[in-house]
Amino acid sequence: MSVRWQIHLLFVIQLVSMGAMEMSGPFWPVHLRSLSHSDGVFTFASIAVYVGPMLGIMLTSTFWGRLGDRYGHKAMMMRALLGLAITQLALAYANDVWLILMLRFFQGACAGYIAPAQAYGVSIESPAKRAKLFAYLQVSTNVGSLGGALVGGVILDHAAFFWINFSAAVLCAACLVSVWILLPVVAPKDRARAAITNATPVEKVSILRSPQIVSLLTILGVLLLGRMVTQSPFSIYVLSIFDVGNWVVGLCYGLLALGFVTSASLWARYFEGRTARDVLGGMCLVIAGCVVVTLLAGFTRSIFVFTAMYFVWGVLLGATTPVLTALVSRAAGDHRQGHVLGLAQSTAQFASIAGIALGGWFSQAAGLSNIYFLVGFVYAMGLVLTVFVRARAGFSARPSEIPGE
Repeated sequence: MSVRWQIHLLFVIQLVSMGAMEMSGPFWPVHLRSLSHSDGVFTFASIAVYVGPMLGIMLTSTFWGRLGDRYGHKAMMMRALLGLAITQLALAYANDVWLILMLRFFQGACAGYIAPAQAYGVSIESPAKRAKLFAYLQVSTNVGSLGGALVGGVILDHAAFFWINFSAAVLCAACLVSVWILLPVVAPKDRARAAITNATPVEKVSILRSPQIVSLLTILGVLLLGRMVTQSPFSIYVLSIFDVGNWVVGLCYGLLALGFVTSASLWARYFEGRTARDVLGGMCLVIAGCVVVTLLAGFTRSIFVFTAMYFVWGVLLGATTPVLTALVSRAAGDHRQGHVLGLAQSTAQFASIAGIALGGWFSQAAGLSNIYFLVGFVYAMGLVLTVFVRARAGFSARPSEIPGE
């Protein structure tokens, strides 16, 4: 199988597996409300159901990444898909709030599919196409998010929540079999380096000692924090503010992904060949756009304007994560991709946890109707940080810092 077909297969597997997980994504608060016996339990559970898997991924992603560098990223992909399939099946039969929260935590700790899939892609793709690779794989995640949210809404309108999780378990199991049978094993770079007996010893310097990696991860974390503020209250916000059906909630949720899908590859091509300093300059404009769009989403009481803003928001987000992740990836050696991408995943999960917790607290303290003004404020802080990093971090025009070169 050619490298192109392997990349396309990675795209399909990531689309199906992430779509399976997003089938339940927007609807956990709706399900938990029917199982909760008090408002306090529901408030805690509606936040913890999203924070739990993120916390699990945050605590284990770097560890799994190092294992992937040593033993191969295909094995880590299979391990993640097996964890997703088992926990989704268990969640289908779980009808206790605390059991659901425990299973969601174990789901994150045992899974964490995206980082090994990215590392596997890096190991077979040309370094010149790394930014496009990340954009392509994240497009698959967002297409899956769009399709999964819509399918989940349709299922919930016509059947029990059980069938969402059961269907997701079957899809993840199918993805596991596909990886096992169709994708070849790629020798880890660490093992290949160790096989060269006359190789010059390479000093292992902590990735966190690189100011460029730390700066990029910080920017990425702030942007993800802003994105996740609305995760927990989203479905209830749309249902209460606009008085629409569950399928409209799924549509709005998925339009963010659709905007990302339509723009990510175009943004990757636009930033290709530019220095990290120039990329961060472009990020400043993109983040400023996110401030405007999220404030408009908070002001409007028209479902049509709201859905349009969500699509535009997704278009803008398509310029952030893939390109910034490519810059982080290029700042580390090829033999440490699992480690650095695992670290990026842990950073993303920490930021997401903080965003969800902040959004849940703010919606209770300041009112659900004001949640998008908080998102705009977080993006404004991200804009200030990006301007500061671009001016002070000393990014140069070295080729290793140019995505796509």
